Amino acid sequence: MTDTTALQTQVAFLEDTVQALDAALARQQQQIMDLERALEGLFRRVTEHAERLSGAADGMSEPPPPHY
Repeated sequence: MTDTTALQTQVAFLEDTVQALDAALARQQQQIMDLERALEGLFRRVTEHAERLSGAADGMSEPPPPHY
């Protein structure tokens, strides 16, 4: 194998590696974006739930009605 052939082989291997890494990076970036959206949704649900619980607790601050 000549030096030129060896260099061409290395370049071809490196190009394949770069393409594989680029594809992996794109998949990971998409996963991160999906996870961020899911986290925002969960945060919104927890906040809404906490507000409802707070509202319910405010209603419980009144003394209970007398029992007969």
